[in-house]
Amino acid sequence: MSESDAVAGRLVRPFTLTGGRTRPSRACFTLIATVTAVDPPPDHAPRPQPEQARILRRCARPVAVAELAALLDLPVSVIVIMLCDLLEAGLITVHPPHPVTDRTLDLDLLQKVRDGLGRL
Repeated sequence: MSESDAVAGRLVRPFTLTGGRTRPSRACFTLIATVTAVDPPPDHAPRPQPEQARILRRCARPVAVAELAALLDLPVSVIVIMLCDLLEAGLITVHPPHPVTDRTLDLDLLQKVRDGLGRL
């Protein structure tokens, strides 16, 4: 296989995984949102495709969207489109990140982190 064939394969595969779609159907997935597979899956849920089944196996425990993309070696944009399909089928739940408020910030800890980074 030539190098150009390998590059073409890397470009075509994500396109086929999303059915040619380039935009997610929902905007609820951020890089740090956590995803969990529904266990047991609903009776009405369609049988997942092989790549969707890989995602569901990785989501047996809560996992961040960015981590899932890294684990499966797929672009985040492709993962998000596939997660939208799984969410619509009722096979996963998504939990947005908890907002950080000023009360939860520990100024002393932040200063220690800053000092530690300064020593690097």
